[in-house]
Parts: sequence; structure tokens; C-alpha cells
Amino acid sequence: MSFSCLFFLYLSPFFFTASSSTIPLGSSISPSSPTQRSWPSSNSTFSLSFLPSPSSNSFLAAIAYAGQVPIWTAGAVDSAGSLRLLSNGSLRLITGSGAVLWDSGTAGRGVSSASLEDSGELRLLGNGSSVLWSSFDHPTDTVVPGQNFTARGALRSGLYSFSLQRSGNLTLTWNDSIVYWTQGLNSSFDANLTSPSLGLQPIGILNLFDPSLSNGVIMAYSSDYAEGSDILRFLKLDADGNLRIYSSSRGSETITARWSAVLDQCEVFGYCGNMGICSYNDTNPICGCPSENFEPIDSNDRRQGCKRKREIEDCPGSAAMLQLDHAEFLTYQPELSSQVFFVGISACRLNCLVSPSCVASTSLSDGTGLCYLKTTEFVSGYQSAALPGTSYVKVCGPVSPNPSPFADNAGNGEGWRLHAWVVVVVIVATVLVLIALEGSLWWWCCRNSPKFGGLSAQYALLEYASAAPVQFSYKELQRSTKGFKDKLGAGGFGAVYKGVLANRMVVAVKQLEGIEQGEKQFRMEVATISSTHHLNLVRLIGFCSEGRHRLLVYEFMKNGSLDNFLFATEEQSGKMLSWEYRFNVALGTARGITYLHEECRDCIVHCDIKPENILLDENYNAKVSDFGLAKLINPKDHRYRTLTSVRGTRGYLAPEWLANLPITSKSDVYSYGMVLLEIVSGRRNFDVSADTNRKKFSIWAYEEFEKGNVEGIVDEKLVNQDVDMEQITRAIQVSFWCIQEQPSQRPMMGKVVQMLEGITDIERPPAPKASTEGSIGGTSINMSSNISAFSTTAVSAPAPSSSSSLQTAGVSPLASGRNLEKQSLSLLQSDMK
Repeated sequence: MSFSCLFFLYLSPFFFTASSSTIPLGSSISPSSPTQRSWPSSNSTFSLSFLPSPSSNSFLAAIAYAGQVPIWTAGAVDSAGSLRLLSNGSLRLITGSGAVLWDSGTAGRGVSSASLEDSGELRLLGNGSSVLWSSFDHPTDTVVPGQNFTARGALRSGLYSFSLQRSGNLTLTWNDSIVYWTQGLNSSFDANLTSPSLGLQPIGILNLFDPSLSNGVIMAYSSDYAEGSDILRFLKLDADGNLRIYSSSRGSETITARWSAVLDQCEVFGYCGNMGICSYNDTNPICGCPSENFEPIDSNDRRQGCKRKREIEDCPGSAAMLQLDHAEFLTYQPELSSQVFFVGISACRLNCLVSPSCVASTSLSDGTGLCYLKTTEFVSGYQSAALPGTSYVKVCGPVSPNPSPFADNAGNGEGWRLHAWVVVVVIVATVLVLIALEGSLWWWCCRNSPKFGGLSAQYALLEYASAAPVQFSYKELQRSTKGFKDKLGAGGFGAVYKGVLANRMVVAVKQLEGIEQGEKQFRMEVATISSTHHLNLVRLIGFCSEGRHRLLVYEFMKNGSLDNFLFATEEQSGKMLSWEYRFNVALGTARGITYLHEECRDCIVHCDIKPENILLDENYNAKVSDFGLAKLINPKDHRYRTLTSVRGTRGYLAPEWLANLPITSKSDVYSYGMVLLEIVSGRRNFDVSADTNRKKFSIWAYEEFEKGNVEGIVDEKLVNQDVDMEQITRAIQVSFWCIQEQPSQRPMMGKVVQMLEGITDIERPPAPKASTEGSIGGTSINMSSNISAFSTTAVSAPAPSSSSSLQTAGVSPLASGRNLEKQSLSLLQSDMK
């Protein structure tokens, strides 16, 4: 399939019409004109008009969707300004005083008219309708469906810019110098890109295209992809330096962020300006100054940064180092290569103090011994209780730390001293009254309600509770997670945060999204999940259900998820599991799924078995997480679902998902088979590379197995280890039985456990034809792991053994939209033949 045909298939008919409205030479619009204020498209979806600027009394000349969402801007003018299509062919934005603010640069090039397409593209046309200038070729801060964004263009917003590199990498840059975010192709791709371009599908999927790629590669996708109708989804670089995918419904004046490139806003370089410190107030980032030695540049806009009250060169005495605990100064390329050292915390501080060019330093306390010296004039800080580091800023002595939040900010110290005795009397009296009330209430409750004492006992013994789930208040969980600051991950079911309960128990708190059930049904499903106990299942401790707040509290898994060990990068060489540990993980996972399928009172179909949902405890025992959530999120009968309602992950979905056939426990068996093959190989099952003859790994692996080349399938990191080849061969055979095309050919999970343990003999498996599920046209669709980490309720820790590591492979999200369903089915059927 050619590149142009592929690009056509990815576009919605809604944005692929040829209709447009013609704008003749000599036309103009003005915010003050009573008759000519806009140039609409023929379908009235887009218009070129003046929008009121939210930050001033000016008006923004912009192409807007549904009259309120700007997708391209020329600039802001006063009410007397105008946008004119001059007779010489130039489109020009003019202020009320006559000054030219923006010009298309097309004067004398033969422009005969202009048109605003139904896709939102503004064109300046020559004779024969040739396009001499296009707003799609000159983007400002937004990309919309149908727009071809290439390496020649860039999105800009203030000091921030977004660009597509010739290598296919997406980058966010501050001041055209500091690259603070980048995302590239999966390491399994072995292709030299010639002319890469980005395209956003109307359903919300961002694809990378190139003639050397047979299909578009998914780089990101909107959390509401393929949902609703008459919705504009667009990619926008915001003023805060973050790149986001937004959704906006026609007739609505709101836009909703559905994906963001930088998950932690404080990691955006320069977000709080020079010498500004970014931190969080509840869930929102806030900006402040390092200490009283600094003052805001603009007290009305803390993002403008801070400045020293006295510069270093003006110090009457010697300079000093201000210490900032749990803080770091962001250091990205190209600074990183010249400012990193391996020294202790004291040397990190002293080296900066004695160096005339050093203004600040950061010493990491994560065991690496890294020290970053900041020698530039611009310093961007981040402070959080979760950051393992100490930073120092050079100031004029004496050092004046920020005041306590309980300090008298009004400056009325004299009044405080004058009336201190009054305050003391009030505080003492209040405390005594509260103690008396609390004592009376406690006595009354204990005397009249024996359940009250039982609740305290239950909470104090949470570690040993195994009955009904504990109900937490939202405030309790907010307090235990420190305002939901320590984020462990985010995915299809919601974000996960680390928390510490009042009894010092460490937990993982999942904020659920997209709940469709009522209060009663939600509690019943939570009770079902919490009553499901097994050594290889993550235990649900409690829940919260207050209004729109729905949260689940799980036990915390110290060693994180299995994917962190199977697909570790070279920099994570310590994260490598020996074959003994891998086999135990495979066996434990199979036992956990067997319990869900065959030993529970009601069969629980997981619907999303993958390495990210297999967690490891402190002893590297496998525990399956997120079971029961598919039914919790979508209460409808999950046995019959369309492609757009699937909550699973492409690459692990059984063929019946795409064929819209009944979903049973055999669908989980297929997913487990794919995971088992990854445990053996250390590679994503949908990886495609030159090593696999450009075939999907699972297909290539079966061909090698048929040839008797079992060693070629095994993870190369295990080659020099003492491994049990009989176990490995058995595991490979079991994986091929699990991923059979027909569900009836797949074994039950109880049989899988017996085959892995060697209790049951294994016949030679037939070719797993259905393993084409994770690909389209024979090429895997991959995306980076920070987008597709659907579930994590743990942090990572060093593995029990180490070796060389494998480059992390991207994770393919679910192909989306009813408009792609038939295409996916036909491709699947053709690959099965």
C-alpha cells in the first residue's frame, strides 16, 4: 500500500471534503465591522475571524472551530485593526494605527483568491486553483486532523517549540536550546526515514508516516479516541510548554485535555521562569522563589521567575549556599553532557561555591552520586517531597530561608507580641473544650455502639484483614497520598498513587475514571473483587466512593511490574530476571488466572493480561493486578463488545475481540500465551526487526521452533546462564497452544499450569495463525511506554540478578474507531490465510 493511500485511509470523511468558501481579492474583516467580521467555511465548521483575547482588550485574528476554538492565529490587534486580502495577493494583518503586524509574503506571486476549506485550512490560490500558500504549511501552535505536519514546520508558544526531527523523534524545546522532552520510534524499527510527517486522525490517534514505513506508527492517542461524534480533536502546544491532545464538541465552549506529553508539569524546563521553583498545591503546579533572598519579577505572574535581592557581585561579604531539601534543578541536553560529575553531596556544594561561573547545584540521593552544576544564567527548579536530592543556590549571605506558612504574613509582629497572652488563653481554652467533647463523644459511642470500637480495630489490623473491604473517606486517601503527589503511573482505568495509611501500611491508590455504575452496583463489584483472595492476585484493601470520587486501595508491590524487568534498557542492567525467577513468575501468573477462571464462585475474565498488569512483590513472586476492573468500568455484558469498547491492549488481544465474537476465559488464555512468549524471549511479541526477517516476533518464533532452533527464541541475556532447556521448551510449546486462532483449541488455564509443571504431556502445537492480531499489514504498530502504561501499582527495584539488557520496546494501543473496524478485520483475515 502506498504512503499516500495509507494517509487517506487514516482520515475521516468529515474532514476530507473538497468544499470551501471563496474569498475574493480586496476582501477584509475587522472586529469593529458590523457587517464583515468573519470568513466562514462552506459547512460553517470553521471561520476566519477575530476572537476576544483572554489576556487583554485586543482581538486575535484566528481560524476557529465552531466559533470559539482557535487552531491557527496571525496575531492580536486592537478593535480598529483588520485582516485584508490585498489586490497584490498578500494577506495582511494591520493594527488600528496602520502598522503591519503579519503578512503572508505572497505579494506579486499571482494570488487570485483565497479559500477556507471545510478542514480548517486557509489557502491562497493562484490561477487554476494552485495553492500558493496554506495555513497547514505554516502552523502556529496547533495541528488538526487532515493537516500534514512535517520536519520543516514547528509549533511555537512563547519560548517553547515542538518539532518533528528527520529521525522521526518528537521533541519539545525551550528557547530553541534545551530539549526537555523527546519521544522516538520503537527500537525494533530498523528503517531510515526519508520524509517523516505527523498526522492526527479525527478519532484522536497521532500517527507518524514515512515512505519507508508500510503503515503509520502510533505515537500517541487521545483518552476519548473514537468516542462521540462531531468532535474536533487537535494537537496543541500550550503556553505552559506542554504538548496536549484536546477534544472539543460542536456547540460547547470548553476544551478538554485528553493526552499530554509531559506527565509531570514541573519537569517542563523554565515553567516557573529563571530561579523559579515549581511545586504542587494539591494537584496543581505552583511557582515560588527559593528563599527570602529572592523576590518575584512580577508578583502578579509567578511564572515570570525570581531575581536575587542582591546580586552576587554586589555582596558586601562572601557568598553562601542556600540549601533546598528534596529539590533539583532541571538539567537536560545539551547541558547534561558538560555539567554532570560523580562527587559527594558536600563536594557538590563546595565546588559550586568556589566556582565563579556556578550559580546552583543539585546532588542526587538515589545512590548514583551524581552532581549537576548549573553554570548558565537560567535555572529551572523543581521541589517535591518525593525527589531524592538536595540542591544549593548561591546567594549573598546571610541565608534567609522561606518563612514558615504559620508566620505572620501581615508584618504585624508588634501586635502579635502585644496580644500574645490573649492568643494563649484562647488556644488553651479551645483545646480543653475539644478534649472534653471528644472524651464525652468517645464514652457515649463506646457505651451505646459496640460497632465503633470494631471499626478502629479493623483499621489498625488492615495488614491482616481478609474480609470485607475497608471504606475510606476521600480526605483520608488524599492525606495518605500527600495530595496525590507521588504518582506511580496512569492508564486506561485511571492514575495510581503511592500512599501511607495511618497505621504506616504502604498502599497503592488508584483513581478510577469512566465509572458508569451507580453507588449500589459499584459497592457490590468492589465486594466481589475484595473477596477474591489468592497468593498470586494483588489484594484489594479498601475503596472510596464519595460523589464523583471512586478510588481503590491495593497492597503495594515493591518490585513493580514485570515489563520493567523483561524489557529493561541498557541503562537498567540491574533489572534482569534469571530463568528460575522468570519460570516462577510464569507459573505464579498462570495459577492466579486459573483461580479467577476456575476456582472463584463466578468466573472472572480479566480482559487485559499483559506484563504491565503482572506485579512482583519483595520476593519476586508474581501477582496479577486489575482483575475485575473491566466489568467495574463497563457494567455491560463484556462477552459481546465492539472494537471501540475494548479496554485491553493491542498485541495481547485474542482474535475474537476484533471479530466481535463472544469473549470468554479463553481470551485471557490467548493473552497469557503472548506474555509467556515474552517471558522466554525478553522481547515484545509484536516486535518487528531485521532479526525476525521483518516478521512479527511470535510468527518468527514459531518458524524457528519448527526448525528446532529453540535457543534462537530465548532471551540473549540468558544465553550465558545456567538455564533449564526442558522448562524453556515446555514454556514455548505452551505459549503456542495458548495463542491458537480458535478458542476451542486453546487449553484451560488449569491445564496450562499442569503442562508448565510437567504433569501433563504436551503435544506438538500447530502454527498459531491468529498471532497477526497485533499488526496491520504485517507491521507492528508501536508507541512509547510512557503513553501505554495502563496499570502500575508499584515502583521498581533492582532485580536479583543482572546482565546486559534489551532496549525497551513500545506498547501498541488499541486500534480505534468504528471507521477502522472493517479495515482491521479484513487485514486480520488476510493475515490468517
